[in-house]
Amino acid sequence: MKSNSIKETLVDKLSIEIESNLNNDQFGVDSLAQAVGMSRSSLHRKLNKTLGISTSQFIREYRLKRSLEILTNEDITASETAYRVGFSSPTYFNTCFHNYFGYTPGEAKSGIIADVDNQSLGTSTEILSVDSKNSYTKTIIWASIIVLALSSTYFVFKPFAKKDKVNIGGVQVFDDKSIAVLPLKNLTGNPDLEYISDGMTDAIISRLTKIKTIKKVIPFTSVQSYKKSDKSLKEITQVLEVSNILQGNLQMSGNQIKINLQLIHGSSNVHLWSEEYTKEWKSDEIFELQSEVVEGIAANMNAVIAQDELAEIKKTPTQSKDAYSYYLQGEFQRNKGNELSYSNAINLYERAIAADSIYVEPYIDMANVWHMGGSVWGFYNEQIAWGNAKVLLEKALKIEPNNERTEEELNTGRFFYDWNFEVVEKFYQKKISNSKQNKPSVISLDYPIKTGRPEETLKAIEYYTLNDPSNVFYPFFKAEAMFYLGDTDKANEILTQTDPLYNDNWFYLRESTKLYFYLGEYEKSKIQLEKITTQFPDYPPILMWLNAVYAQMDGNSKVTFQYLAELQNEYDKGSSGSPAWFIALYYAHVKDDERTFEWLQKSYDRHEVELLWLRAEPLLAPIRNDQRYINIYDKVGFSSIDLPIKTPSSN
Repeated sequence: MKSNSIKETLVDKLSIEIESNLNNDQFGVDSLAQAVGMSRSSLHRKLNKTLGISTSQFIREYRLKRSLEILTNEDITASETAYRVGFSSPTYFNTCFHNYFGYTPGEAKSGIIADVDNQSLGTSTEILSVDSKNSYTKTIIWASIIVLALSSTYFVFKPFAKKDKVNIGGVQVFDDKSIAVLPLKNLTGNPDLEYISDGMTDAIISRLTKIKTIKKVIPFTSVQSYKKSDKSLKEITQVLEVSNILQGNLQMSGNQIKINLQLIHGSSNVHLWSEEYTKEWKSDEIFELQSEVVEGIAANMNAVIAQDELAEIKKTPTQSKDAYSYYLQGEFQRNKGNELSYSNAINLYERAIAADSIYVEPYIDMANVWHMGGSVWGFYNEQIAWGNAKVLLEKALKIEPNNERTEEELNTGRFFYDWNFEVVEKFYQKKISNSKQNKPSVISLDYPIKTGRPEETLKAIEYYTLNDPSNVFYPFFKAEAMFYLGDTDKANEILTQTDPLYNDNWFYLRESTKLYFYLGEYEKSKIQLEKITTQFPDYPPILMWLNAVYAQMDGNSKVTFQYLAELQNEYDKGSSGSPAWFIALYYAHVKDDERTFEWLQKSYDRHEVELLWLRAEPLLAPIRNDQRYINIYDKVGFSSIDLPIKTPSSN
């Protein structure tokens, strides 16, 4: 009885405030919370606990119930009713009305619906119809509100998400608690503020992943491609294999930021929830906004948030507005993935750290820039890059000793640059034994292939694909794993099916060019090579090697010599990108064993990261029993984990 009394008191207070502002379309969650003397988050939690719904849902359903009473008791159009109950768009009102009641405002008005849901109207209809042609007195309104709230609380506020199956648009669909957050549209009018809309999208996604009852959250890297996509929501949900889509936009006015969001059931395109959030561009308010957004999404997906998860969601990573702004700009630059953007990102991360020296994220992501720039892209000297990254990661560990991202980045560097197989192997075994691990990484995908365990890469991909089916890295890692398992037909099939999806992705083009070569699909490999050389300015040694190989196969010795000279020049300059390794592969391709070993030794002396392919590289299969190969193999450290060498029979 006490619990019911508290619930009724809360509903009374909220209902009276909404009724007093019924025709004000700007009266939303913030206004209601302020009117009853509560914070937005406190009101949300209390409503969710007592009624099982969010504040925005409470307001919307109250307005809809009142609209039904007005339509059935007054001579007024549906559009007029929409504005009177606080909907700024009659079209949106019609959609919400139909979704909630199962029939349109016009049908309710015309009397097509014989029994306009007496359960929902209760006694309040009788009270309101006494003087339907005249304006209501304040006393009658308040009385009707209380009667309406108390007599129909269960009907009005019973959320659909409580069910295993929900009725959306007349169709029973399974509620599997999966979601893709599409990039927020930048409606600030300033393209330079794109980093804010991207940053807010990423932050929402990151916080949603902390909620275990939400079974699938598509990562930011996999939704970026839908920023300017013309695909329908239904198509996107099919590709990403999710039920729900969150879309919205970001606006700014002065120092104020506003986010408008809509939660939509993708396959039916039915609107489930909408909300507007407005905050000052201050670090505490921005992080509070992000946590409120996530709590609102979870409530409308009926995803329970555990107390420890809520603490993580509400965590404030920095108290500095400037530090957070610099960090978001750095992330925006890092995601572009070119030499200039990497340089810009480093500068912005340094500014973020200068503004807040205990803000851990800039340390980790700046370390990632150094790591990727030194290994994958070849922008920086490999050992200098690793030295810089290691210093940053050690500082990050002092700030936050148990940060998983820091540990992941450190062990990736220990593998690529230190060749510390014993330490990395322990980390790898710990990682694959963790059933809660849901984020792919170099250690979980690349490391097992290079150490002779492609079946474990395949197993990891199958696991990770459940949460992120459209990740660009999975197809070529899967094809690569199938190749090393000896199923060349399957590897070829995977690449052929995937090629049209990633024609503009540097990583995919690079890996597919190389793998098609190993598969003997030379024409396909050349097509991919042409795409990457014509679309991107970066020209690392791996592309010089492939050009040299194809020139040799075409019998063009002059062009072959030119490409080999380019590789030699990169080696002489001390460039990263492993030029000595690729010169060795060229000579392995033409079966010149003496020069192959000469350049393998030089690759070892330079500590080139590509030498980690030594164990798995197909072109080196004919010389694996040579003592010179065994000596390099042992010095790199492969023998320390003592796994049998597996080589594709096709090569």
